[in-house]
Amino acid sequence: MPALIEARDLTKKYGAHIALDRANLTIETGRIVGLIGPNGAGKTSALRAILGLTAYEGRLQVLGREPFRDRADLMNDACFIADVAVLPPWLRVDQAIDFVAAMHPRFRRDRAMGFLAKTQVTGERRIRELSKGLKTQVHLALTMGIDARLLVLDEPTLGLDILARRSFYDALVDDYMDETRTILITTHQVEEVENLLTDVIFIDRGHIVLDCSVEQIAARYAAVAVSTDQIEAARAERPFFERRTLGKTLLYFERPNLDKLAGLGEVHTPSISDLFVAKLSGGAP
Repeated sequence: MPALIEARDLTKKYGAHIALDRANLTIETGRIVGLIGPNGAGKTSALRAILGLTAYEGRLQVLGREPFRDRADLMNDACFIADVAVLPPWLRVDQAIDFVAAMHPRFRRDRAMGFLAKTQVTGERRIRELSKGLKTQVHLALTMGIDARLLVLDEPTLGLDILARRSFYDALVDDYMDETRTILITTHQVEEVENLLTDVIFIDRGHIVLDCSVEQIAARYAAVAVSTDQIEAARAERPFFERRTLGKTLLYFERPNLDKLAGLGEVHTPSISDLFVAKLSGGAP
């Protein structure tokens, strides 16, 4: 089966600034993928290219289509939630549902209403009356009501409190995700999404630093906490990053010799957030 999204040498320039620099990435169907990077890393430029919102150089296929050329067709199968609310403040929630139902042939009113029934939002309320968290719930309901194969989220919980963020992501996993759908999330708040993800893509200054499944991280990377007397022996195994923590030194390895590391200290698989910091701070070995 062909990949849902495949980019080869994807490049985006804004004058002299290179936002994406020959980026390669692959996303399969039925995955929850985190496109993770610091501010200005190229996340939003990648999303805009994937959604057909901007021209680019290189090769890009999304759901078998070339996004910039076939955007109208692509958006029958893709949905997008941005970090900025775009619903008119005077609009009632039920009017927003009516509008999307009239505009999108694959919108399922029952699904959108079922999701809203779990929130504090009622149909007669106007957008201006809602908190940012409730506005985000309306956006999510409208999006989840569309029977799409690809859902793209750009910093979707920015500015929300912890309870609203948890509710948002619980709804995605429990009420939306199945084996036929793919979710692509861009964020720089790694800890917030790492327990949801099946795959991670790290991006920094327009370059793809890592593209792999969460399962592959356990096989490919290791971190070891060593005491002072074992630091030099551990460094001889060529870590790509190290940092001090709780009186010990934590060293990160790619394709490590686990038998050797086990004799030097406590070995564990790094979290996605810790690996993200290590890769962007230390680079590849």
